[in-house]
Amino acid sequence: MAQSDYLTFNSAIGRQKPQNMHNRTIKCPFCDRKNLTDIIAEEWPLLLLKNKYPVLEDTYQTVLIETDVCDDELSNYSPDHLHRLFRFGVKHWLAMEDSGEFASVLFYKNHGPYSGGTITHPHMQIVGLKYLDYRQQLDPRHLTGPVVANRPGVEFNVSDRPRVGFFEFNIILTDRDRLDTMADYIQTAVHYTLNGFHKSCTSYNIFFYHLADCLAVKVMPRFVTSPLFVGFSIPQVSNRNDAVIREIREKYFAPAE
Repeated sequence: MAQSDYLTFNSAIGRQKPQNMHNRTIKCPFCDRKNLTDIIAEEWPLLLLKNKYPVLEDTYQTVLIETDVCDDELSNYSPDHLHRLFRFGVKHWLAMEDSGEFASVLFYKNHGPYSGGTITHPHMQIVGLKYLDYRQQLDPRHLTGPVVANRPGVEFNVSDRPRVGFFEFNIILTDRDRLDTMADYIQTAVHYTLNGFHKSCTSYNIFFYHLADCLAVKVMPRFVTSPLFVGFSIPQVSNRNDAVIREIREKYFAPAE
């Protein structure tokens, strides 16, 4: 990987960040809404603001606060709130792309101690990259696999060529009018992540990708990362994929689907 494929992390700024993911005695900065600054857009309780701690150099970092309830979580959102959240987030993600100021724009969510996040309060991040295009690192095979469920313009599948390994859920949107259905499938994948796997998973990431003909979303359950992937970039595929697909269908979808 060339040096130009890396982002530079500003450690001095990183040391200033309030990190209450692993220390809940630290006051949550997103609960103190009256003192939040650099607000870009608001649709109560949704709030988009400039990141106060921009640790990534050559980027423009923003935070999307999802709710005013600190201990809430995406799998529990009402349909109305869920749909508003994803309409709001996708709108501002694509608007940042359309600005022409960035080589590409990241949109993602961290949840839980193994996700790489630092704040527990539900939030997402939209990050403009001035010089890097994340799509150059994306293999389309990471977004395909056996179909769990589908409706016109939206597909929900389980990766048979996962990016990191084991179980990864993909939602592929080819009709922008079906954004609410995409949100429903994401919520289903997240709910199963936290409540399936014998409830052994406490963390996940959600990654958004804008491709030529679709929007793609990957819901990635997070465990301790395999040393085979860390040391050798070798992902593993579980032999339980079929069982997981069957469990999701039985738990969340009518037999007709």
